[in-house]
Amino acid sequence: MFFQDSASPQMDSYMNDDNNYKKFCSYKISYQYPDFTNEENEFIEFDSYIVPESDLEDGQFRMLEVDNRVIIPELTHTRFVISAADVIHSYACPSLGIKADAYPGRLNQASVYVNRPGTFFGQCSYLLKISYYD
Repeated sequence: MFFQDSASPQMDSYMNDDNNYKKFCSYKISYQYPDFTNEENEFIEFDSYIVPESDLEDGQFRMLEVDNRVIIPELTHTRFVISAADVIHSYACPSLGIKADAYPGRLNQASVYVNRPGTFFGQCSYLLKISYYD
């Protein structure tokens, strides 16, 4: 898995050096699974946005639900490579034991081994302004 800032040339060259990870997220919350293709033999890509509070259904969590969820394989070592485009962010998924800062122009990484099925919520843990998720 790969958290990337697509505006960074260093990130593009880094991505092309290693084919053993699945790219899936950036600050824009764009996901890509380059190891898997659709019917047209294209990489699977999609955007994901936090569901507005007004659109939540019963049982959904405010500020955590997204319109398209990412699937992480169980019983597989997964590496997150994290960066940012504009300011410092911090990706956190407490139930997986991940919290890593994302700096513009820099790479950071975290590894997990998911040994149980479940729904794990992650988000930026630095809320820099009142309208951060608008």
